Amino acid sequence: MSVTDFVKLARPRDWAKNVFVLMPIPFALAAGGELHPLPFTLGIVALSLVSSAVYALNDTMDAERDRLHAKKKLRPVASGRVSKTAALGFAAALLVAGAVCARLSGVRAAELVIAAYVAKELLYQFGLKHVALVDVFLLSTGFVLRVVLGAELVGTHPSNWLLLCSSTLALFISLAKRRSELARGMDGAHRPALEGYTVPYLDQAMTVTAGMVLIAYALYCIEAKVLLHGREFASLPFVVFGVLEYLRLVQVRGEGGSPIDLLLASPALVVCGLAWTAASFWSVGLH
Repeated sequence: MSVTDFVKLARPRDWAKNVFVLMPIPFALAAGGELHPLPFTLGIVALSLVSSAVYALNDTMDAERDRLHAKKKLRPVASGRVSKTAALGFAAALLVAGAVCARLSGVRAAELVIAAYVAKELLYQFGLKHVALVDVFLLSTGFVLRVVLGAELVGTHPSNWLLLCSSTLALFISLAKRRSELARGMDGAHRPALEGYTVPYLDQAMTVTAGMVLIAYALYCIEAKVLLHGREFASLPFVVFGVLEYLRLVQVRGEGGSPIDLLLASPALVVCGLAWTAASFWSVGLH
């Protein structure tokens, strides 16, 4: 066992998912929230450590199935470079470290959100990830909790619009992940839940959720009081482009197995995300 193996077990690359924590920031600040660097940073670090603990637990429990996968068989536990006992001990240490950082942030709501994230992951890992449709709802919940954490870390509560937009987007991304896995030849031998899906079904489900995302965000732009008059729709074109481009990459190219890999491999999505951020700050008068 080496330090490198434990770093790989923690999957720091996947901390990029915490970009969802940043999504509500412009709207939360416009609604009266305040961004204090230290508590905000501690909250993100806490979530990162806790998510790494979950990844280590996942790799331990899925080691046998991972050995059947061309890429995942190289993971530290599946390959035998890190024992299951060591991986579980590492997960426990990360979990404690994450809890400490959450407490040091001084944001009680952040502690509750992170605790909810852990509870959700335990339900997922200990059986529900094998149940079709339930698995994607639990996957999407992880993204939504990141958005909620971002709002709480700046002293605001998530609005119904925030929950609606983030939950439909998260469900869209989670369905895309399962669609990509099927398209690349994975089956129930590696992930039992895949027995409950077909590519045509997931294509239809993605189309439905993509429409929900666009309608929800458009209605938010009309109704949100934090958006300045005349600037309400500034960020909408980037949401439309981003959703349609993501859908194209998944259904045309068969990508989407990893949202992070897809994002980093698509300059168009990166530029779209940056443009959405700039437009969002401008739309609420924070520029």
